[in-house]
Amino acid sequence: MVDCSLTDFAKDGALLLKSALTPCIADLEAGLAGLPTDSAGIRIYGIASLRPLHASTGLIGGIASSIAGRNTLPVRAILFDKSEQNNWSLAWHQDRTICVKEKREASDFGPWTIKRGMHHVAPPYELLTKMITLRAHLDDVSVNNAPLLISPGSHKFGRIPVSDIDNVVQRCGTKTCLAEAGDVWLYSTPILHASEAASPPTRRRVLQIDFSADTLPNGLEWLGV
Repeated sequence: MVDCSLTDFAKDGALLLKSALTPCIADLEAGLAGLPTDSAGIRIYGIASLRPLHASTGLIGGIASSIAGRNTLPVRAILFDKSEQNNWSLAWHQDRTICVKEKREASDFGPWTIKRGMHHVAPPYELLTKMITLRAHLDDVSVNNAPLLISPGSHKFGRIPVSDIDNVVQRCGTKTCLAEAGDVWLYSTPILHASEAASPPTRRRVLQIDFSADTLPNGLEWLGV
């Protein structure tokens, strides 16, 4: 069980857990070794050595379960690997899609997209509000090394039209999410977030995992990790 303030997490939509994954950094690096490094985000599926860590009884899954309940499961994973060769910025936005095993029509699910051969769909917004996003840091993230920027409390504003995003960020403010290798940042999945390019560019690896305790309707199934 994570010793943390659920009240603060509910208020801000974000929580830093120092050194939470330090014991498994070597296992994470071994499991992720050999993945391509030429993409802004590599969607991860089927790495057997990492699944015990992601399970609700594992070190990573246990963190998410302590916030969202014991039935919480990992439903999508992405490795972000910024470097001198692969550096990018990210405008303010909300994460609005989930990853499923196959396309099945369901009320209020859509539009559909394919990313790296995997089916993604925008679900009803209420489903996103119950999800947790965990970012496991494999490298130190200083103020110059492209830390994630969040707008605390923006997860309470519902599905935010693109035209209103700047106004919400101005109202809620901005927080810079610095981290050291082994730290974990937890977020409410719909929180507004952004990232600048690293300057100077140095390696910054972050394993991002989405968790949910919901069962999908009409035969839809989470892809998982």
